[in-house]
Amino acid sequence: MAKLNNRFWFRLHGWFSLPVWIIFCFVCLTGTISVISHELTWLTNPEARASNPQQVKEKPMSELVEIVQQAHPTASISTVMSFEPYLVNAVIFTDKDVPFAIAYVNQYTGDIQEINQGITFINFMRSLHGWLLFPWHSNYSVGYYIVCAMAIVMLGALITGLVVYKNFWRAFTQPKLRITQGKKTLLADLHRLAGVWSMWFLLLMSITGLWYLAQAMMWHNHIELEEHAPLIEVSQVPMSSNEAPTRPYTLSNALQVAEQQFPGFKSTYVMLPEHQRDTYKVYGQGDHIFYDQYAYGVTVNPWNGAIESERTPAKMTTLQTLSHIADPLHYGTIGGLWTKAIWFIFGIFLTGMSITGFLMWGGRTVKAAKADLDVTSSVNSHFVKQESH
Repeated sequence: MAKLNNRFWFRLHGWFSLPVWIIFCFVCLTGTISVISHELTWLTNPEARASNPQQVKEKPMSELVEIVQQAHPTASISTVMSFEPYLVNAVIFTDKDVPFAIAYVNQYTGDIQEINQGITFINFMRSLHGWLLFPWHSNYSVGYYIVCAMAIVMLGALITGLVVYKNFWRAFTQPKLRITQGKKTLLADLHRLAGVWSMWFLLLMSITGLWYLAQAMMWHNHIELEEHAPLIEVSQVPMSSNEAPTRPYTLSNALQVAEQQFPGFKSTYVMLPEHQRDTYKVYGQGDHIFYDQYAYGVTVNPWNGAIESERTPAKMTTLQTLSHIADPLHYGTIGGLWTKAIWFIFGIFLTGMSITGFLMWGGRTVKAAKADLDVTSSVNSHFVKQESH
């Protein structure tokens, strides 16, 4: 009975891991690359590097907007984003005959180092990993659901693998890697060792993946996690019959408001007003390492400088908190380069486990098929001999 139970769990482990191994392996691989996509961009694109030879302070985002506006007077600037200290800031704008462009502006020197009118490597890898580049239909993507469903596969493989691998904790104190006993034994040892040492990582990826799946369902059913930024009352907007009135409060004022509101605030994402009733949206990061770079923020009225809405971890609901801590845990950005390196290494382990698992399954399948063929041939030969007699 014990053998039967173990065989059941072993087969269940295989079913969780192998039927979708190509998608699972691809998601693991693209996720591993996404973890270091910023660093790969720095390595491969010199124009994306934010060199700071004079060791000066960063220029405020408002000054970067002015630099791009002077270089492109007819441009309509919508968004400014900052990433790592060693990468340039991105100023997103539209212009005549330019439906979408990103200006790579060095936040230390103020130089526009490149104008990118296509998709960036970072966005491409995140999109490929996040929803396999499937199209979005309003508020959902089939590809996003497929990727998120891999969390169920991962969690199932983790649980069944631990059931199958008896006394798995010995792999921590007595790791076994037999390299002289054939390919099958080596693959099995590699698979077990990587699985045991990656348990925490598998569990973390499963939990965050399940959250992304729940988030996708909420998006699909029009359940908003964050409230939309409020519109300014019509009575507060000055009326002019000739031309659009000038906003008395600038982006620089909005950034100052955010910095005064949150000590240690670092702006990472800024949106300029799109119309007269719109606000400055200033988001960034504070002193909580487990929250993403959009966890703090304010929307500022451009006509009177008042804060229309505020975002802070202390005022978040449970769902909002989960939304803002999932990405740092999933991509390993909580501790900078060090945690990214750890996440990258274990991402390689996870990708390797999917490959070794498939190779072991393939080897057993081929062996079983060959055995069945031999049995069938033997039976057919037996009947042929009987008929000849």
